[in-house]
Amino acid sequence: MLFGILGETRAWHDDGTEVPLGGPARRALLALLLSNAGEAVSADRLADALDPDGALSAHALQSQVSRLRKALGAAAVIEQAGAGYRIVVAPDDVDAYRFERLAREGRAALRSGEAGRAVVLLREALELWRGPALDGLDASEAGGPAAVRLEERRLGALEDRIEAECLLGGHHTAVPELRELVGRHPLRERLAGLLMRALFAEGGQAAALVVFEETRRHLADELGADPSAELVSLHRELLSTDPSPAPAAPPAQLTAFVGRGEEVSEVAGLLRVARLVTLTGPGGVGKTRLSVEVAGALADEVCFVELAPLREGTGVAQALLGALGLRENGLTLGDGAQAPVDRLVAALSDRVLLLVLDNCEHVVDEAAALAARLLAACPRLRVLATSREPLGIIGESIRQVRPLDGDAAVRLFTDRARAVRRGFTADPKVVRRICAALDDLPLAIELAAARVRTLDVEDLAGRLDDRLGVAARGSRTADERHRTLRAVVAWSWDLLSEAEQRAARRFTVFAGGATAGAALRVCGADEELLESLVDKSLLEVAGGRYRMLETIGAYGGERLDAAGERDSVRSAHARWLLELVRTADPHLRRAEQLEWLPVLTAEHGNFLAALGRAVEARDVEAGLELLAAASHHLWIRGMAASVAPQAIALLEAMGGVGDEGDGGPGWAPPDGLGEGYVLCVLLAASGTGGRPVWQRHRAAAGSALAAAWSAGRPGRHPVALFLWMMRNAGEADPRGAFELVSAQRDCSEPWARAAARYVSGFGPLGEGDTERAGREFGAAVEEFRALGDRWGTALALDTLAGLAGGRGDLARAIALTDEALVLTEQLDALEDGADLLVNRGDHLIGEDAAAARADYGRAAALARRAGSSTGLAAALRGLGDLALLDGDLPEAQRLYEEALERVDPHWVKSVATRVRTLAGLGRVAEARGDLAAARECYRKAAEGAAVMGADTLEVLRLLGVPEGVVGSVVEAGPAGGAVSRR
Repeated sequence: MLFGILGETRAWHDDGTEVPLGGPARRALLALLLSNAGEAVSADRLADALDPDGALSAHALQSQVSRLRKALGAAAVIEQAGAGYRIVVAPDDVDAYRFERLAREGRAALRSGEAGRAVVLLREALELWRGPALDGLDASEAGGPAAVRLEERRLGALEDRIEAECLLGGHHTAVPELRELVGRHPLRERLAGLLMRALFAEGGQAAALVVFEETRRHLADELGADPSAELVSLHRELLSTDPSPAPAAPPAQLTAFVGRGEEVSEVAGLLRVARLVTLTGPGGVGKTRLSVEVAGALADEVCFVELAPLREGTGVAQALLGALGLRENGLTLGDGAQAPVDRLVAALSDRVLLLVLDNCEHVVDEAAALAARLLAACPRLRVLATSREPLGIIGESIRQVRPLDGDAAVRLFTDRARAVRRGFTADPKVVRRICAALDDLPLAIELAAARVRTLDVEDLAGRLDDRLGVAARGSRTADERHRTLRAVVAWSWDLLSEAEQRAARRFTVFAGGATAGAALRVCGADEELLESLVDKSLLEVAGGRYRMLETIGAYGGERLDAAGERDSVRSAHARWLLELVRTADPHLRRAEQLEWLPVLTAEHGNFLAALGRAVEARDVEAGLELLAAASHHLWIRGMAASVAPQAIALLEAMGGVGDEGDGGPGWAPPDGLGEGYVLCVLLAASGTGGRPVWQRHRAAAGSALAAAWSAGRPGRHPVALFLWMMRNAGEADPRGAFELVSAQRDCSEPWARAAARYVSGFGPLGEGDTERAGREFGAAVEEFRALGDRWGTALALDTLAGLAGGRGDLARAIALTDEALVLTEQLDALEDGADLLVNRGDHLIGEDAAAARADYGRAAALARRAGSSTGLAAALRGLGDLALLDGDLPEAQRLYEEALERVDPHWVKSVATRVRTLAGLGRVAEARGDLAAARECYRKAAEGAAVMGADTLEVLRLLGVPEGVVGSVVEAGPAGGAVSRR
């Protein structure tokens, strides 16, 4: 018989049938006996378990024991022992004892490094639980201690199992369970540590650090204790570890690599002594595959950048930013947009990385310029490029990729033929003849081998001889090999059915591949057709996306033109994309934004292609609709600057930038496109050199936005309101923009309403009414949070944190900043994460210098990885403040001066960093006795404070400028003039 006390007390015969035990009294009696199996339990204790009120007589207890004996039969012996009773059973027949044995064995396996065995044992142990231990037994002295002991061991086994699963890579599935357990056991440090490690393994460094802070606060508030040394050590470990996103890995290969082992070793060796190696050769010769294998042979971190989807001469730097997982801008924006190349230099300046630039030939000039700039500025960077022609820059090592040798070509054909026809065999001489006719080009061989499913190899050889007009080749030039490949592609194409040809040529409108749904919609195909094209090597499929090699795509594009379908298929592509971004747009302002963001990011190449075609056709309406629908995604993902050139081109097409009427009095955008025009202006202004466009269109865009959001009716794109306010914040008179957004407080559109509450807080803040401002910002947090929008919530939380810090409530300021950090991390906003860490360091610097130093250091690391000069400047300023507090004047001056060099003087968000840095330099100079230099630094800081519209006297006092010199600094002003208090 088997017994269960891990849940309701139950018993089963060996055949699995349950034993009828009777009522709760008998079950409680059995539970207490089983929890002490083999030991005598006093009659008083048993009576107390059955009736805590003490009314159970000895005779009544004996009667219950008798009935229990009858229910169990001969399978279990309940014997009288002194003044009590004892049950005699084998320990493994009781689930609690079996659980404890398995849990002990599982923990021993975990400690000995056998994580897999530990998981099996611990899962078996935990599966024995059906509910609370000794369920139904009164939680009195009779059963309470045993139940508590079992529950504690259950929790320990859970911790052991989760740790073992995480060691085996199960971090992602562990996080939800750990969050629930930490919520129920907030003082249990081991659970907190496991959650921190699991979050960090999933890229959630900020979230892991928040768990530490919450645990620390719980321990302090409830126990008056500090975290254990182990948890503190883990916290320090996570603080010192680089949290940046991994760059794009080389594409996964679905087939074996044949015949180029020596070339892999040769190119890998060349990259160890040369910093730029270019693999050249005709299309289809295997340059991309060779580069992937070389990258895999090197130990360095690799970033693989596919340039084939780009239009001619554009977007190489942006493509590299995307492959590195970096944004072009933060969640907030300013006038000083950092050029993509400058951001790349900042991000890669000290990083050991192999950069693979694949398919450079159609953007060779831009790729060459970028490679030259990065190699000059980033001494630890190496570049492996593939191109049909060299990049032509100093220091380039060129490696010509030649066709396969004869034996390797035969092996490749045979390998690919066996993939489509099981058990394929053929005369090696015939296969060699086929490969020779194909100039031993890998792509041509793969296309031909895909046909052995329906063609006999002799028939295949004959058809190729007829088509190519040769049976064997001698020495061939690259151009001749290209013609051979084109002929093979055309031959493969002609063997397709009419429906397959139609689907294949229409697929060429996609840039960067397509999902099955998109391909079916645009190509007018079904899944069977797509799979048939994959089988015949016309398409590849990986990661849920179909792709077409550029060589095949170029031929397919010609066939699309010949069929007269280019315009209609491009229109179908644009309609599909517009529908996708319009469908996604509202979800980007709600909790499901994390599900939709990667969907749109995967289609960014297709978006750029559709937008570029609209610009090329001067189709203003289509271009504005695409930009407007995608604007929220572009901002939240930091991709706004990537479309600035197209946005400027659309503005030019609307009336010609520079025309007197363009953006001037009386000028208006096309009917129904007002918001699209506004967002186009904002996107155009986001790129480098966008300031003149902004100034020219600001007035007309403001009128168009006011018209779209007036008369109590909401517009279609609430993000336009918010971005309009952010862009105008640095202007001389931003009141009109603030009033327009604030007027939407009662709007029916919830996101616009939340944005209006956020903006409404700045009015009272500027007037010094921090209490009213806090109410508005707090309402914005709640409304953004109710929607599930992480972007808006993070911005409002950061502002609230600043208010809390200003009134001395450092605990709340830190808690709010921590919450904002988690949200920005979920959005992959490294730059904004660095900004928040600096803010947290500023809150901590007076209370916990060590924690502030850790935050500033981590912010600097994040900013470097993000390529953010402004973010790095703020972190360096914080480290300078600490050096000044430590009395290390040379180090403080070095850090402050480096911060000043990196501050963007044209970005309004940088003004505060510049003011604080100049004040710090003034204090350094004063400490050295150089009062003239100190006064000059303070004067410049005062100018900056005045630019911010701040109370100059108060700002200088807060920054530690001595009281005796504050007044004279302000009165002296710049160049002898007066600086007003505001």
